[in-house]
Amino acid sequence: MIDEKPQLETEQLDAARRRVLQGSLGAGAMGLAVGAGLLSPQALLAAWPEAAFKAKDQAAALSELLGSDAVETSDAINIKAPDIAENGAVVPVTVSTDLEGVKTITIFAMGNQAPLIASFELAEQAAPFVSTRIKMAKTADVVAVVQTQDGLLSNSKEVKVTIGGCGG
Repeated sequence: MIDEKPQLETEQLDAARRRVLQGSLGAGAMGLAVGAGLLSPQALLAAWPEAAFKAKDQAAALSELLGSDAVETSDAINIKAPDIAENGAVVPVTVSTDLEGVKTITIFAMGNQAPLIASFELAEQAAPFVSTRIKMAKTADVVAVVQTQDGLLSNSKEVKVTIGGCGG
């Protein structure tokens, strides 16, 4: 009787080699396409709201991003951030709310040259909660804007920065 085990191991190794070779060729072709300018990340990021992130104030950013800058203050939005940030380059911020029908949560650092930090689009069943780390140029308010079916609501919290994260 012939031992089938060595033949089976050889076939498995050959299949693994083929997969590695195919993956390498695919990655090489992708790299070549990117290098030749046939495939660019800009084409994939067509929906990037560039004007909103370049806006110099909150109203302009909100108008570009959400179509309105009419914001009402609400204590229903909770912002968790340190009172004093020892390093403005890494400031932890958490935004949450119990409001129903939250569509987006947007975060601003008002002391930055371009204050819009991030905007999160939430799925219908998602909990209205985001946590991230932001960069702050100087002591300023962190503002959270929550978009619901009823409009835009916001709340703010002052964060004192002792070492500027943006070169300050």
